[in-house]
Amino acid sequence: MTQRMPWVKPALTPHRAGGMNKFGAVRPQQHQPELDGAAIAPLLEQYGSPLFIVSEKKLRENARHLRRAFSTRWPKVRHGWSYKTNYLGAVCNVLHQEGAWAEVVSEFEYRKARALGVPGSRIIFNGPWKPAGILEQALLEGATIHLDHLDELYAVEAIARRLGKQIPIGLRLNFDTGHTEPWSRFGFNLETGAAMDAVQRIGSSQWMKLAGLHSHIGTFVLDVRAYARQARIMAEFMEAAERETDCSIEYLDIGGGFASRNALQGLYLPPDQVVPSFEQYAEAIVDALSEATRGRTALGKPLPVLVLETGRAVVDDAEILVTRVVGGKRLPDGRRAAILDAGVNLLFTAYWYNHEVRPMQPLEGLAEETVLYGPLCMNIDTVRASVMLPPLNLGDALLISPVGAYNNTQWMQFIQNRPAVVMVMQDGKVEPIRLAETLQTITDIERMPETLRSPFPETQPR
Repeated sequence: MTQRMPWVKPALTPHRAGGMNKFGAVRPQQHQPELDGAAIAPLLEQYGSPLFIVSEKKLRENARHLRRAFSTRWPKVRHGWSYKTNYLGAVCNVLHQEGAWAEVVSEFEYRKARALGVPGSRIIFNGPWKPAGILEQALLEGATIHLDHLDELYAVEAIARRLGKQIPIGLRLNFDTGHTEPWSRFGFNLETGAAMDAVQRIGSSQWMKLAGLHSHIGTFVLDVRAYARQARIMAEFMEAAERETDCSIEYLDIGGGFASRNALQGLYLPPDQVVPSFEQYAEAIVDALSEATRGRTALGKPLPVLVLETGRAVVDDAEILVTRVVGGKRLPDGRRAAILDAGVNLLFTAYWYNHEVRPMQPLEGLAEETVLYGPLCMNIDTVRASVMLPPLNLGDALLISPVGAYNNTQWMQFIQNRPAVVMVMQDGKVEPIRLAETLQTITDIERMPETLRSPFPETQPR
């Protein structure tokens, strides 16, 4: 009898020239053993896996790039660093050293900024809930406060009356740009007249004066026309508010929402081809603002300060997550799957982006479709639903990026402890900026009632 050969799964190997096609450039599989000259393998040995690594150099470069793109086009520009994007103290202070104010949206974030040494006069206070105590403190310390609703307006007026002084205040607006989904839950709506009603209410009070306007049109906004339209709408409303109440608007705060070079799920083209540069955002915004404010100088009115609250686009590509393979399997549909020691508990943005994944060291073998799962006992713990990778072995390290935005603020202590975060400093040294959690970290704030101190009750005698 003829002996049968063992069955081997067939594989198709596409021929690629490496050039451009209608779907963009083909990206070769690259490994990355270091970040800013610091070898990653020794860091895993010292701090454990998984591990977040931040680049101080990239953070500073991004902050300077943003400021340069706008300050070369508009005479007065201010950057407010969005704390909710990443409020690790070292990250915040790098950006404060680069001239950024603190933009906060809660009592916790306000106190965090003050604890880092940021004076109240350099804090922008947004958000729908500002408890009475912190609201009064922020007013006394000269913070820039943006009113979100009428109850907050009344609260500020009552505090100012009790203090016996007039308070400069900002007003948050919402409106339809025609290019983004309106964020109508925040601030006062223009189309219904609520925003102008609020302006008139402030103008009629001896305890408040309108000093600025704020709006935030969305997140990961890829169409620069949305910002151009926002700038025109805000400038027109500024003129109307000044005519209506004889106030003087000192600044226009256009919020944030600039996209990072992350691959948004559902888009065919790579980020390099769809994400605008800082210069493209700046050009659209400043051109529209210049046109809308053309008559102010002739009338002797100062141009408003342009305030940005950019977060994601500044920090996202300045941080990576390193994770190790802890297991592997074949799925029922034949795809390869790898289990990692980092999951959606640490990488919340995996729900929205196809993060770039590359090995720390060269991998041998034919790349095939692979699913990357995290370590959680949850079916939704998928880091990448599909990525082309060579065979992965136990202990192999993978680098996931960009991850600097929202992951260190939205991560969860769920099933697993949260890991350490280190920063590669400009001089090449590596410093821990957040220590890994331990069991004691969690249990230190727990309290055990005396009657529950024993996990098993003593057996009653027969």
